[in-house]
Amino acid sequence: MSERSVSKQKRGKRWYTLVAPEQFDREELGKTMADEPEKVDGRTIEVTLGDLTGDQGANNTKLTFKVNDVSSDSAYTEFIKHELARDYLRSLVRRGASKISASITVLTKDDYRVQLQPVAFTTKKADRSQEQAIRRVMIDYVEEAAEDRTFEELVDSAVVAGNLSSAIYGEAKTIYPLRRVEVQKLTLEARPEEVAAEEEAAVDVDEEDVAVEEA
Repeated sequence: MSERSVSKQKRGKRWYTLVAPEQFDREELGKTMADEPEKVDGRTIEVTLGDLTGDQGANNTKLTFKVNDVSSDSAYTEFIKHELARDYLRSLVRRGASKISASITVLTKDDYRVQLQPVAFTTKKADRSQEQAIRRVMIDYVEEAAEDRTFEELVDSAVVAGNLSSAIYGEAKTIYPLRRVEVQKLTLEARPEEVAAEEEAAVDVDEEDVAVEEA
C-alpha cells in the first residue's frame, strides 16, 4: 500500500467517545476509532467500578459495556457484565474453610434474563448440609431480588451498592459463620425482546408437535 493510500485511510477514520449508560451518569468510558459508525456498533469496553466512581477500593470490580447506539461523535453503551477480579477472589480463599458458590439464571421484573453467581466464604470448614443450606439462601435471595427489581435496579443492588451480597450474608451467617459474601459475576443473557422472541418460537414448536387427529 502506498504512503498516500495509508494517509488517506487514516484521514477517513474518526474518534468516537464511549459513553456509559444513564445508570452510570453517562460517564466517559474511553474512545474508539473507526472509519464508519456502523463499525463501532457492538464493540465492547471493560473498565473498573473504581474508574467510574473514583473509589479505588472498587477497582476489583470489572464492568463490561457494549455499544448499542452511535451518533456523530459519541458511542452510547449498555451494561452487559460484571465480574470480580480473579486475584481478589483468590485472596478471599482460606485453607480449612469453605467456598460456596451458585449460578442462578433469573428473569427481572422488566423481562431481562440475567445470570448471577454469588459466592460465600466461611470462617472454617462447613459440612455438606450447611453448604447446601447456604446455597439455598443464595438462590432464594437472588430469585426474590430479580422478581422485585428491574434490570437496572438489580445491577445497582448486586454490583454498585452491594445490597444483595449484604442481605445474603445476614441470612446465611445464621447457618454457619461467614467471612464474606460477594456476587462474583453478573451477566446479561437476553433483553426483553430476545426473551419474547424465544418464548414465541417455543410456542410455535410446541404447536407443531401436537398431533391432530381427523375425525
